[in-house]
Amino acid sequence: MGKASNKNEPLISVIIPVYKVEQYLDKCIESVVNQTYKNLEIILVDDGSTDTCPQKCDDWKNKDKRIIVIHKENGGLSDARNKGIDISKGKYITFIDSDDYIEEQYIEILFEMIIKNKTKISVADNLIEYVDGNVINNSTYENYLATPFEFFEKMLWGIRDLDNGAWTKMYSKELFDDVRFPVGKNYEDTATIYKIIDKCEKIAINSVPIYHYMKRKDSITQGKFSIKKLELLDATQQMTDYVRNKYNNLSTACDRKMLWAYFSVLSQYAVSNQKDKKIERMLFKYIKENRLSVLKNKNTPKRDKIAILCSLFGFGFYKFSWKCYLRLTKKY
Repeated sequence: MGKASNKNEPLISVIIPVYKVEQYLDKCIESVVNQTYKNLEIILVDDGSTDTCPQKCDDWKNKDKRIIVIHKENGGLSDARNKGIDISKGKYITFIDSDDYIEEQYIEILFEMIIKNKTKISVADNLIEYVDGNVINNSTYENYLATPFEFFEKMLWGIRDLDNGAWTKMYSKELFDDVRFPVGKNYEDTATIYKIIDKCEKIAINSVPIYHYMKRKDSITQGKFSIKKLELLDATQQMTDYVRNKYNNLSTACDRKMLWAYFSVLSQYAVSNQKDKKIERMLFKYIKENRLSVLKNKNTPKRDKIAILCSLFGFGFYKFSWKCYLRLTKKY
């Protein structure tokens, strides 16, 4: 991943939605402008941020002529990404969250994977970094091609190097000709990326951690439980219904992914100050009705099995166990 790119190589659009991340934005943009692949169009979409981010975006635009800034009213992450897609001129596009950052060869590596393997999409891996300096690296460092079926199979079973996030990927822009992120919805990646994956004959995967995903403590455990978090269930249902209908052999994998979604929402509810027995009963009812078949499956990840076993003793025990885990791992 040696030589720097030049103007003879295709233009690649880097879309960065920006909203209230003044503490992280400079590091993010700096990591993009310093890429070894130089023929970039860097689109900063200021989504009505009320901190210093709008000025920071303009300052960066004055420093680098490759940077384009859009200032717009707040419409959410999906709307910001869609605006970036709409104005992008690159043959390929990639998305970066504005509180994350990338290794200097990130663009070059993803681009070379597409060209070498003659694909329309490439995927890398990420490091999870917490603000206290703790770093989680579960990368497998594999390099392979996957069909959509193989990608879905791994993703649905929760194998670490594949997920349905928009980041860590580069796309041929034509894949988004008839696809946009759902505006006003949370978990927009879950509701969108599966459509993109299924358009490709093969996906180039290089599980090297070259994307730094920043995870803030307050984003995991603090604050009130929002009803919007239930949208994960709808987005996951939409995705698994699609996959189940097209790839019948992945039906049990879809069952596992749906159960994971319910556990994910239940875990967020468990550490919040929210007390809504109706939500609690709804979540736990689904888990009780579907957990045993998933528990017995040999492909179910160990972490899922532990969660299921804890749930057998009721919500109170599950809540206690989850909080203990978060404290032990310094995430709470």
